[in-house]
Amino acid sequence: MSFRAIYPSASKFKYIAQTLAKIASEIPFTANENGISVKVLSPDKTTMIILTLPSLAFEEYECPEEITFIVGSDEFNKTVKRGSRNDMLEFTLEKEYRRLKITFIDRKLGYRRTFYVSLREGVVEKLPEPKMELPVSIRMISDDFKNIIKDAKIVGDEIEFIATPEKVEVRTITPQKEYYNILLPDKPLVSMVVRETEVRSTYGIDLLEAALKATSASETVTLEFGPSMPIKIVFDVPGGGALTYWVAPRAKA
Repeated sequence: MSFRAIYPSASKFKYIAQTLAKIASEIPFTANENGISVKVLSPDKTTMIILTLPSLAFEEYECPEEITFIVGSDEFNKTVKRGSRNDMLEFTLEKEYRRLKITFIDRKLGYRRTFYVSLREGVVEKLPEPKMELPVSIRMISDDFKNIIKDAKIVGDEIEFIATPEKVEVRTITPQKEYYNILLPDKPLVSMVVRETEVRSTYGIDLLEAALKATSASETVTLEFGPSMPIKIVFDVPGGGALTYWVAPRAKA
């Protein structure tokens, strides 16, 4: 047995799986003694998702040496979403059978349900994460972020962030409709850092909307962005993990 792990909350993990499945047809896992990680890039290269779950995020964790494996995102997502609120989620890699064993364990009754997801052929690429200084960093409750994106979607297909040291303005403007929202410290921002006089950047709402499933797995979200630069969206995952979502900016007209 080369890899076995029990995640304490199947209901939380299914939102992580849904987010990964939104942008890629395959999920490449890397596991070692420190934990598991996933890096996926969308086919059009507009979005990158990075999942990191340290070994301490799991109730039980065994992985003496580094291994990699790939599963189909659709099959993995459909299986993981069968978890209920009381379930723990056990992963066991069975390389000899070319499959990932997924078991739901009812925390109260001890009842077990087991599924098998076949492994895909391929090599897990070591994708580099973007390295750049982003002058704006704001943190808010995940539900507030979800409401901003859903409100903006009613009006148009792109959203502009305008940040100054005093506030962050969010707006979507079309010939027929407009949406504005002013974000201030404590109203509703948990924290705000803006290192330039003014920063403007625009993103596709559909790309940001793909990240919203992760709001159900995380209480807070941190957004970092710069002038016409990618936006970095970080969801804190229970147990010390993180789901990081990079989205390319919309080009200026």
